[in-house]
Amino acid sequence: MKKILFVASEGVPFIKTGGLADVVGSLPKYFDKEKYDVRVMLPYYQCIPARYKEQAEYLTNFYMDYMWQDRYVGLFKIEHEGIIFYFVDNEWYFSGDKPYTDQYFDLEKFAFYSKAVLSALPVLDFKPDVIHCHDWQTGLIPVHLKDKFRANPFYRDIKSVMTIHNLKFQGVWSVDVIQRISELSDYYFTPDKLESYSNGNMLKGGIVYADKVTTVSNTYAQEVKMPFYGEGLDGLMRARSHDLWGILNGIDYDEYDPAADPFIYQNYDARTFRKEKGKNKTGLQRELGMEVNPKKFMIGIVSRLTDQKGLDLVQAVMDQICSEDLQFVILGTGDEKYENMFRHYDWKYHDSVSANIYYSETMSHKVYAACDAFLMPSLFEPCGLSQIISLRYGTVPIVRETGGLKDTVEPYNEYDSTGTGFSFANYNAHEMLGSIMYAKNTYYNKKREWNKIIDRGMAKDFSWTSSAQKYEELYSVL
Repeated sequence: MKKILFVASEGVPFIKTGGLADVVGSLPKYFDKEKYDVRVMLPYYQCIPARYKEQAEYLTNFYMDYMWQDRYVGLFKIEHEGIIFYFVDNEWYFSGDKPYTDQYFDLEKFAFYSKAVLSALPVLDFKPDVIHCHDWQTGLIPVHLKDKFRANPFYRDIKSVMTIHNLKFQGVWSVDVIQRISELSDYYFTPDKLESYSNGNMLKGGIVYADKVTTVSNTYAQEVKMPFYGEGLDGLMRARSHDLWGILNGIDYDEYDPAADPFIYQNYDARTFRKEKGKNKTGLQRELGMEVNPKKFMIGIVSRLTDQKGLDLVQAVMDQICSEDLQFVILGTGDEKYENMFRHYDWKYHDSVSANIYYSETMSHKVYAACDAFLMPSLFEPCGLSQIISLRYGTVPIVRETGGLKDTVEPYNEYDSTGTGFSFANYNAHEMLGSIMYAKNTYYNKKREWNKIIDRGMAKDFSWTSSAQKYEELYSVL
């Protein structure tokens, strides 16, 4: 049996700020239990909900030399849905009401965490064959495995995989700071290792030293080799292209199931959506104080409100969108300029625009179920989960052809009646507007065709099962 340890800075249900947590918490359940023992390690944050902390079993503690001090490392364990989660405890680093604080402290926190994870392995009854690291927070683990831990025979045959969820975030600071917190020698701070444009870069260390590197979609794996998407590391990604895999994220089909979702107004499935799905729309229209009209074309956005999500395109043509015969529901928080822009249009077109500038899991499910179409015009999107959830809920995605959006949404072709959504290629507001209009006209004037797009979308399988099989293939070549 192959033993795999996922190491990350967050994982559902214990702590979540983004899609990384969904992957780390959900994916391990889908591996073949006969062949793989997959466990997860996370920081024991003070802000983990009390109901989980009550289930935590204390294992042991030890002191680890880190930055010329003896530091406490506590180890806890929780079994959740058949998966063992280990937690690394240290009150100095993991206190506070959220997992990430200021960047400078976070760098030291996760440098400590990376060393603590490896130091903890000999005292656990679990020696992994593969340590699967996620994002920059764990970037030092592959480096340490080839450096200070290599002398110990216990670590010698442990392999590492580095998964990049979003290349934009790299764990970068000056060389002297990264060198101090990583405790690595001068040897590692050259442009072919951890140095990047005269700074130290923790993610770069993980990419250079991991045995295999993955990104969260096939297209993104190709895009990161290009300067536009490579965030300064495109040369390194090209150099590692033989070890680079693109494996699409999935979603938890139990959590996102319109037939059994407890949060939505009316349950439905692929057979009954024609009759039942519309009740979610009228329910949401009532709740948000919009015009109640089951026939009105409704578009949704559930997103962080940031430049990456293509919201400057929306901003450029928002008046034109709002003057059309449609409704627009927005849910999310982010940059003040976008929060205020959507609030303004809610005030200006209240019957047809609803800006909900907060985040709520319950409301997100209601939006996925209620809307006819879902808009994701991202500048770049490593994988994206919202468009996959939309397909599952029979809500037709309108996306830009980038990263995981390109891999999951097949553009509608009216001539041979194929496709699961609408897409546009160039980062251009009017091209996006054209796709929105095309979708709207199909909805109003070719209802049978529209319903067939939904049929095809709901028939797709983007569950974790297929992703897990790909990761199993990857582990088998290590």
